Amino acid sequence: MSRSASLAPLGERNFAWYFSSRLVNTLGAMMANIALTFAVLDIDGRAVAIGYVLAAHTIPMILLLLWGGVLADRFPRAVVLQVSNVLSAISQGVIAYLVLSGRAELWMIIVLTAFHGAVSAMSMPAMFGMVPQLVPRESLQQANALLSLTRNGLTVLGPSLGAFLVVTVGPGWALAVDALTWALAALLLLPMQIPPRAPRAEATSTMQDLREGWTFFRSVTWLWAVVLGFGALNMIHNGALFTLGPVVAEDTIGRQAWGFVLSAEAAGLLVMAVILLRFRLERPLLWGMLAITLNGLPMIMLGVDPVVVALVVAAFIGGMGIEVFSMGWNLAMQENIDDDMLSRASSYDMLGSFIAMPIGQLAWGPLGVAFGNERVLVASGVAYAVICGLVLCSRSVRTLPRTPVVPAAVSAPTH
Repeated sequence: MSRSASLAPLGERNFAWYFSSRLVNTLGAMMANIALTFAVLDIDGRAVAIGYVLAAHTIPMILLLLWGGVLADRFPRAVVLQVSNVLSAISQGVIAYLVLSGRAELWMIIVLTAFHGAVSAMSMPAMFGMVPQLVPRESLQQANALLSLTRNGLTVLGPSLGAFLVVTVGPGWALAVDALTWALAALLLLPMQIPPRAPRAEATSTMQDLREGWTFFRSVTWLWAVVLGFGALNMIHNGALFTLGPVVAEDTIGRQAWGFVLSAEAAGLLVMAVILLRFRLERPLLWGMLAITLNGLPMIMLGVDPVVVALVVAAFIGGMGIEVFSMGWNLAMQENIDDDMLSRASSYDMLGSFIAMPIGQLAWGPLGVAFGNERVLVASGVAYAVICGLVLCSRSVRTLPRTPVVPAAVSAPTH
């Protein structure tokens, strides 16, 4: 694939504006994570307070995801994103004001963060459904890779910039900058000109839309098989690497080395995104599930014999595997699910994939106490690979092909 083909989506006017909006949006969100953490610590120095705030964002997001999918399939997705960006700007702006004025209390931050989580439930299915509306079918992989490349790069840059703002001007100003990025992201969507989708034959209620989405979801074997598998995989990943990982690292390789391991995973994501700009990914779910199996390596190595260099290499490989799966999954859904069902299908995907994550966060600590952290980490890595193998037992997962490349002009105007 030529360099010009790799960057072709940026030549599409609508995608270029959307890409710019996502770039600004992601940068602000990455800065806000660390800023909000230190703002909470300034208000209430307990670690449990941070947990309350994180849960306040996650719980409404999970509970309202299905409604967000219905909303994004019923109304223009660009409008849904604009509204959600404006609401996010308001919520983050109010938090910033409260912190800067010294009036912030923990309950206020929890309420506003819960509101932001509810808004996220509205925007996430809309974002997933936008890309096929912006580029020709043959450019979907490059468009997803460009978005992923930006996201992964900002995963490294954003927290550092956020920490710099926290140290130099304080968490309140860092949150204010985040609020401005949300507002700017909304403005950058205004120039997009997307033809309206065909009107529905008849009006339907929210419950009818949800039932229709569920019927579709359970009728597509590769869809529910992968989501079911990832409900367990995300639980293990969050429990093993994010809960037990830091504890074992503290006693073995040290905090700084653990930071190197996490950065190596981000680097693997970034490198693979660049590779996928140039090479077409065939059999997206077969290669995606085989690649994501590599993510079990860091768990096993951390449990067996924590060595910094080996762990960094394993995390880098695991990150590459995550990116291959992410690309394969995006392509599988965007190429094989009709536009009027895409956001609802993605909302069922997100719900199924996220719902067990708190179990991993809460259960792996007690499991480590009961059986030993190292044993639990090794068992987690093995279980991770076994679950990937079980998902691959589905013939529809192994054989799902890419749709043929048939060049066609995108309906959106170009530069």
